[in-house]
Amino acid sequence: MDATRPRTPADPEGGGELGASRRRLGVKLKLARQTKGLTLKELARRSECSESLLSKLENGKALPSLSLVHRLVRVLETNISWLFEEVGPDDAPVSRAGTRPVVTLDDRPGDGAGVSFERIIPYKGGHLLQSNIHHIAVGGRSGAPITHEGEETGFVLRGVIELVLDGVTHTLREGDSFCFRSTVPHSYRNAGGERASILWTCTPPTF
Repeated sequence: MDATRPRTPADPEGGGELGASRRRLGVKLKLARQTKGLTLKELARRSECSESLLSKLENGKALPSLSLVHRLVRVLETNISWLFEEVGPDDAPVSRAGTRPVVTLDDRPGDGAGVSFERIIPYKGGHLLQSNIHHIAVGGRSGAPITHEGEETGFVLRGVIELVLDGVTHTLREGDSFCFRSTVPHSYRNAGGERASILWTCTPPTF
């Protein structure tokens, strides 16, 4: 089995693995918002998204883009790891190809769509690193540039991507790598005719 190929969610309409992922994310978003004492309208305003989209997210009817996730966790003063935290104990040091969990973000057409994350390091407390394989569909992109604390590095496993760092575009192909401070505004897109995959690691685990 291709180690860079994520499992396909069972039912994009709300059932199966993808539906369960949406519902878990929605519950955690609502909990974090209520803990902060924010109304739906206030969180939508501060995270620069529509109230209707935020309502869909909390009710498990939609998935956010990568850039929206970053805006939400910044307002909620939490981190993305907590939103996607594993539900059961798994301290095994080895994960097998085809068995790693995959997080799919915004699957709607448009900016920020076509990106999924195959977890190399489980989303649990105690890790100093965070590592995923970013799978980017043809035409997929991360969305608006983001910034956060830390440092990150990546290695292109397949395909062609354009990595934009502080407005400067870098074209990378299979075998190329990169490293930058996370405070630099960054985004990426699939610039080729096939799905691209990037082994991406950052510290501290803010994603």
